Amino acid sequence: MAIPSHVKYLVIGAGIHGLSTAYHLAQQLKAQGKGDGRDILVVDKGGIAAGASGIACGVVRNNYFQPAMRELMAHSVGVWETDPEGYSYHPVGYMQISPESMHDDVASIARQQKEIGYESTFIEGEKESAEYMKTLFHDWQAKGITSVLHEKRGGYANNTKAMYALATKAENEGVRILTGCTVTGFKSDSAGGAVRAVETDKGEIGCDQIVIGAGPWAKTVWDMLELPKTISIKGADGHVHDNVPMWIYWSLQEGTLGVDPELQKTNDGKFPPVIHVDSNEPLYSDFDGSLITDQMWGIYYKPDFHFGGIQGGAAPYAIDTDPDDVAVDPYGVDSPDFVVGEDFAHMWTSALAHCQKRFEGQFEYYKNEPSGGIGSFTPDSFPVFDVFRENCYLIADSNHGYKMLGVGKLVAEELCGQKSSLLEPFRFSRYAEGRLHPVSNSPFPWS
Repeated sequence: MAIPSHVKYLVIGAGIHGLSTAYHLAQQLKAQGKGDGRDILVVDKGGIAAGASGIACGVVRNNYFQPAMRELMAHSVGVWETDPEGYSYHPVGYMQISPESMHDDVASIARQQKEIGYESTFIEGEKESAEYMKTLFHDWQAKGITSVLHEKRGGYANNTKAMYALATKAENEGVRILTGCTVTGFKSDSAGGAVRAVETDKGEIGCDQIVIGAGPWAKTVWDMLELPKTISIKGADGHVHDNVPMWIYWSLQEGTLGVDPELQKTNDGKFPPVIHVDSNEPLYSDFDGSLITDQMWGIYYKPDFHFGGIQGGAAPYAIDTDPDDVAVDPYGVDSPDFVVGEDFAHMWTSALAHCQKRFEGQFEYYKNEPSGGIGSFTPDSFPVFDVFRENCYLIADSNHGYKMLGVGKLVAEELCGQKSSLLEPFRFSRYAEGRLHPVSNSPFPWS
């Protein structure tokens, strides 16, 4: 494709957020008689789903302690449900299985899911939780579980299949997708405010509106826009914390046990919900019986033919390196620094065996291949959806991203003049104003 000299809408990133925005924006423009997909160009320095969207586990869930996240996720699940086959979406449900230290948090999630009409079943009590799990899996054996939140909607999608389907939907609306085109900078208007052109390694592209859905490269684009490296955050106590780094990187821990996915079928022969277990119980090695950890731990897993086995992950860890010195490229499985190692494989397979007897003695089947990646996280680990430099709409998120298919639809509506109440809690101004999201007791930073 020849690089155009000017487009009305330039979308940076051909992952979940960029493609969803382009597709839904094309529909909005056409419906309102303001144009169509031919006004939209998506650029990506790699290819479709070349970043986090291409290696994502693909879990789609509502389970969040934060009301704003829960409502936004309910909206996104609804968008996945509009075309399950097209999006390679498997609506098997999702289960949050928790210890007593998380009981109150999960109970509040269950109550609020009921209030917003999101179907789920909540089980309380250690005996009751064990019995409920054994109705699904006869070999369930995790100890210390006192609640189970079973979301009947949600599930998972096959990552790259869904992204290529989304790209096809966008192109069918007239959207152009230019891959192998790296953004190198921005040119401002004479007043130094709005961006009038994007510089790339293929040439300059003039534009009226920019949408940035760069995933793990959010900080890279943020720096190009000359936005602040540190910010001030007003805490719940009213105290202002200055010089807080705007970005931190976390290493995401995921892998695959190379067994037949059908090994994880339920008692009635069906494929199960996605399983997420958090636990305070000591975790011992299924390989040699040694203590792996006596601290809180968490895992998630699902049978997945796309990955060729039982696929899932564990809580990520913060990368201590100065964010300015973190090498995002090469990304994902090509990274020499940020792929999971033997420690993860040992912990995760032992945790599987802790939960279900069928996984005992399966460590040798762990796929010893590169997996994992890094995410570019905001100070509170929640997304920022906002406009910067007058005409740059930033979708800053690479940890919740894949499940949030519906964000692009809401962003498209905002670009066409319809403000979204679901996106409002995620404005950048929340930091200075102290409108922060509540923090849960989960070992995962984004729950």
